[in-house]
Amino acid sequence: MPSDVSRITSVDTYDIRFPTSRELDGSDAMNPDPDYSAAYVVLRTDADDEHEGHGFTFTIGRGNDVQVAAIDALKHHVIGRPVGDLCADPGSLSRTLIGDSQLRWLGPEKGVMHMAIGAVVNAVWDLAAKREDKPLWQLLADAAPEWLAGQVDYRYIADVLTPDEALTLLKRGRDGAAQRAVNLRATGYPGYTTSPGWLGYSDEKLTRLARQAVADGFTQIKLKVGADLEDDVRRCRAARAAVGDGIRVAIDANQRWNVDEAVEWTRALAEFDPYWIEEPTSPDDILGHAAIRQAVAPTKVATGEHVQNRIVFKQLLQAGAIDILQIDAARVGGVNENLAVLLLAAKYGVPVCPHAGGVGLCELVQHLSMFDYVALSGTTADRVIEYVDHLHDHFADPVRIVNGHYVAPSAPGFSAQMLQESIDTYSYPDGAFWTADRAAQEQEARA
Repeated sequence: MPSDVSRITSVDTYDIRFPTSRELDGSDAMNPDPDYSAAYVVLRTDADDEHEGHGFTFTIGRGNDVQVAAIDALKHHVIGRPVGDLCADPGSLSRTLIGDSQLRWLGPEKGVMHMAIGAVVNAVWDLAAKREDKPLWQLLADAAPEWLAGQVDYRYIADVLTPDEALTLLKRGRDGAAQRAVNLRATGYPGYTTSPGWLGYSDEKLTRLARQAVADGFTQIKLKVGADLEDDVRRCRAARAAVGDGIRVAIDANQRWNVDEAVEWTRALAEFDPYWIEEPTSPDDILGHAAIRQAVAPTKVATGEHVQNRIVFKQLLQAGAIDILQIDAARVGGVNENLAVLLLAAKYGVPVCPHAGGVGLCELVQHLSMFDYVALSGTTADRVIEYVDHLHDHFADPVRIVNGHYVAPSAPGFSAQMLQESIDTYSYPDGAFWTADRAAQEQEARA
């Protein structure tokens, strides 16, 4: 067993950026030129086991340095903490970081500081899972319901989810959990792919990738929409023709519309039988989502990747504003807050279909969905994890997809660790790629 006298000795941060905008990977109606980036953190200790905790939050380029600075502002709360105590109760650190009154003023519990807290808290969970020699999904699924319930912050949500209710849900989720873990390891967790659907792709590329998705075993794809209705009609027609009637096609507006526009636009695409419309308007507009949901049925309404905390998720559920809840592993305050959101979704019976893609989001969120299946909701019905085939080769334990399903991770940890070569190459602005790129641009300017 790792020594309990060991402590956190350093919190190292990195600004990692990938030039994805050059191929229009990740392009959508609101984000036409994203450079997928990670504000990356490594917790180092003086323990004999030499385990490290890895975490990050996802951005799309400029501003990643701001996100790194936010993580750096939290270091003094972490360095010197006993490793054993920290891993035995990650919620203690979560409460400390959220409770820093001066930094809290910048939120509270939202935006850059909250995402920074999530990166650090997730790194603690990565470290805890490594010390227990388990993948995170298994660590959570094996944990005592009483301990898991104690990891949740009920402030601001206790009017709809009390600690006793959470404990009841978690105890109920244990029934049949062992067999579901066996099933998960055997067949994986269903996924869907957005790879064909980026707005900057040609119709030929969309069609080719859509057909490939079906051949790869996916039963759902997703298209970005919202910039031009005529283009969206053409692209949806091409996608539906490529995949046939038996494959779900979801659409995603990335917050582009006003409420009335969302209704009008979604109805205009209804002939292509969209399974859900994602982020039709501002992620903060609970009542707007409720109005859209009522107006566009039977098309479902999905949101969550930019929902800033458990409180907004609570209200979306209270208002009956969504059919699909989309957690994001790096948007809120880490695993602890996502546990709260999963419990809220379980209470309301709303399927969770996580947002993923980006840099490492697939690697992280698979663990949360797998825990939810094994030890909370107990089902994968109408549940899928987003998959995008970008940047996985930069991780030590990348996701694996077989027949349209996520293979359950077996390596200890949160699958968050990036390869050192990738860190050295894509650190901004002085990594090998960016240094060479800057020299090439300077040479071109002189020519």
